[in-house]
Amino acid sequence: MSAEILPPLSDEARARVAQRDAQEQVILVDERDQAIGIGGKLEAHRLGQLHRAFSILIFNRRGELLLQRRAAVKYHFGCLWSNTCCGHPRPGEPTEDAARRRLDEEFGLQVGLRERMRLIYRAEDPASGLIEHEYLHVFQGLCADPPRPDPAEIGAWRMLAPTQIQRALRLHPEWFTPWFRLLADRLLFS
Repeated sequence: MSAEILPPLSDEARARVAQRDAQEQVILVDERDQAIGIGGKLEAHRLGQLHRAFSILIFNRRGELLLQRRAAVKYHFGCLWSNTCCGHPRPGEPTEDAARRRLDEEFGLQVGLRERMRLIYRAEDPASGLIEHEYLHVFQGLCADPPRPDPAEIGAWRMLAPTQIQRALRLHPEWFTPWFRLLADRLLFS
């Protein structure tokens, strides 16, 4: 897959990202997405605590999906290809507002979003030892604007048609995040 590759981060920028991740909090939830507490983002991923999250799929008018290769500096699943954007609402922040915020922070895009589905998944990252255990809200949008990716979040990006994604997932599933494989099966190829 050829892609637009972003420059590597400086050591100072890497330190800022690590500090931000250490300070972020997530909303801990039960299996019905009812808030049961607040926890540190890294601690929730260390312990595998179920928490609220979102994933975003942004398409262009040709039906191609904007994919990102997660930056190497990411605390887990770094350098893997995934959907357009992912994140966590902050305590007190509505999930759709958080999704719009992160899409702007990661790709510099302001897009109308609609929720497509919800699911719970759990995946362990063998490289970091961290665990994704998320109640995931999945949003979708359409955008004609060129992305302006933040290299602290995104290592590379690419627009691909669903048929190209399906082929890449079949030939190289190890290139992709586990949650993207779930989303692709349920939303792109069904």
